[in-house]
Amino acid sequence: MAIFKKLVTSKKSLVAGLFLLICLPGFAQNIQYGVRPFYLIEAMKEGPLKSKLKSCVDNTPHRTSFSIAHRGAPLEFPEHTVQSNQAAALMGAGIFECDITFTKDKQLVCRHSQNDLQATTNILLTPLQDKCTKPFSAANGTQPVVAECRTTDITLKEFKTLRGKMDGFNKNAKDIQSYMAGTPSWRTELYSGTGGTLLTHQESIALFKQFGGKFTPELKEAVVPMPYMGFTQEQYAQALIDEYKQAGIPPKDVFPQSFNLNDVLYWVNKEPEFGKQAIYLDGRYEQKGFNAAQPEMLQPTMQELYLKGVRYIAPPIWVLLTTDGNGDIVPSAYARAATDAGLHIITWSLERDGPMNKGGGWYHQSIKSAIHSDGQIYEVLDVLAKQVGIKGIFSDWPATVTYYANCMGFN
Repeated sequence: MAIFKKLVTSKKSLVAGLFLLICLPGFAQNIQYGVRPFYLIEAMKEGPLKSKLKSCVDNTPHRTSFSIAHRGAPLEFPEHTVQSNQAAALMGAGIFECDITFTKDKQLVCRHSQNDLQATTNILLTPLQDKCTKPFSAANGTQPVVAECRTTDITLKEFKTLRGKMDGFNKNAKDIQSYMAGTPSWRTELYSGTGGTLLTHQESIALFKQFGGKFTPELKEAVVPMPYMGFTQEQYAQALIDEYKQAGIPPKDVFPQSFNLNDVLYWVNKEPEFGKQAIYLDGRYEQKGFNAAQPEMLQPTMQELYLKGVRYIAPPIWVLLTTDGNGDIVPSAYARAATDAGLHIITWSLERDGPMNKGGGWYHQSIKSAIHSDGQIYEVLDVLAKQVGIKGIFSDWPATVTYYANCMGFN
């Protein structure tokens, strides 16, 4: 019963803390775990890991760089908004993400994709819908909804008039309201009624600095042809770094990311102080014939990446894990090869699959046969931390990772 008393107390503290953070900006607030870590622990099977995690129930929470906020805390708050990141800060995230794209006037803003405004903001309910690349067109028979709104469709001033919503849409909708009501069932609309406050990249830097956190901006692929109005890919990559320089942020606190290896190599060669912590988001799992059991077939190889100056690699969770002959979760050959080459590993994204009672979703696809309950989120995290040796993990609900890292003594 003690853990449930702690759960109830923490729930009250989390709600109070969120109120203070959201309603009183700048108010110093202690780190809170909230209820979710305790729910997950109770759902675990009995064993040494569960016992260890339960033994930490009365520990004092503290911020940890092992816990990386994935777009803030989008399990319950609209992603890439002030409110989502404030929640992540309260939950002890030590590194914060701004996925970066640019507007019509080439200003950097935080969005997961250059063309996701229709799914993550209220743009379709505003006059700006008329400027969208593809304004809303209702589903018709076998044809799904058509809607595509890009940050390059609008200026920065127009972007700042929008409000964030929970990521999701109903592709079969007959009207805009129904289309926007397509939030996945395991997320919540509880904190999105008035919409979230969108962020420019510069604003994200100032906000994360207030939290005492570090920074992991991701340079997103442009959907418009590059160069865009004279704005080259290299200038885009440089603009990201320049905004940290202008804000006086030490390079050691910045972990720039990209799925484009050329972006990473640009930073390594042109901005070496930032480039030494640049993260190569390894998207080669999308290539035909990819097999995490055969990393030697990847081009470039892990060793070649290291020789080029890459020091951090970040594949999705499932690429790093497999099951052995006993059905236990173990590191993949990919994970071992990256470590053997001297690469630091970061992975993504915990708590993004929804309920795990049916084996999890895309992020756990390689170990689906071994997953049967939400409690195994901590089993997965434990293998990643202790056997794969990851340096950090992105999470849609950072408190889950913060609790584990605090309990295990990770910084």
